[in-house]
Amino acid sequence: MQRWRGYDAAPGGWGRSVVTIGVFDGVHKGHQATIGHAVARARELGVRSVVVTFDPHPAEVVRPGSHPAVLTEPARKAELIEALGVDALCVVPFTPEFSRLPAEAFVHDILVEHLHATLVVVGDNFRFGHRAAGDVALLERLGRAFGFAVEGAPLVAEAGTVFSSTYIRACVAAGDVAAAAAALGRPHRVEGVVVRGDQRGRELGYPTANLLTHRYTAVPADGVYAARLIRRGHPEPIAAAVSVGTNPTFSGRERRVEAYALDFSGDLYGERLALDFVAHLREQRKYDAIEPLLAQIAEDVERTRRVLG
Repeated sequence: MQRWRGYDAAPGGWGRSVVTIGVFDGVHKGHQATIGHAVARARELGVRSVVVTFDPHPAEVVRPGSHPAVLTEPARKAELIEALGVDALCVVPFTPEFSRLPAEAFVHDILVEHLHATLVVVGDNFRFGHRAAGDVALLERLGRAFGFAVEGAPLVAEAGTVFSSTYIRACVAAGDVAAAAAALGRPHRVEGVVVRGDQRGRELGYPTANLLTHRYTAVPADGVYAARLIRRGHPEPIAAAVSVGTNPTFSGRERRVEAYALDFSGDLYGERLALDFVAHLREQRKYDAIEPLLAQIAEDVERTRRVLG
């Protein structure tokens, strides 16, 4: 998959293409259906497929301070999109200047002049251009003028629940990682670099990897979880019991993500790791003594083994 930073980075001889546009945070089942449809139609038409997305999230530029929790970091999002068979990923820097681009100019500059779209695939709720003035109806009218077709991709739902990034963020924020996984089609992942903490876990016999995450990362609600720990260059994940919260037993104030890797004794400091959250085990609790805390941690570890098999 080719990757471009900015639509003006598209090669001059790129040729006609099928384009789909969106933030695609999470690359959830709904996104997968939209992108998959674009890829399939591109193959039918004998052209290449392009996914157009944005960085940073448009909300942060349009309404500063409103950046939503991020389900997939840029590199992870690119990997997931590539796995769907896309030929090119175009990441458009979403700047204040770009946000003021009128809907008609958005279509002409990106879809017509640079990507030579023959077909544009978008979700039913797609909006574009300055103040989100453009909708699917306008896109269809502009398509007739500029010579490209438009196909809408219906929203994906199961049991009456429409899958969206907003819905999944709410699941993660509530600690319902199972519901998030059902909508994503895979476990919700949190990535970060292992940094030194208080060393308290080591003293208790359960050394943990303290994960420093990006400020906007969608971290699950405080609690204890069963997760799979993924290391770069290591194909096999490691079962991990993960604590999210402030360590109330020790009057902690800083919210942390700490993973105890089962049956692992190596040094993880400085490594960039990923945690795939599989199940919520329990809420955070404050203990009056070390002994009941240790008993609870031992139980958490055994439950993690059972859940992850």
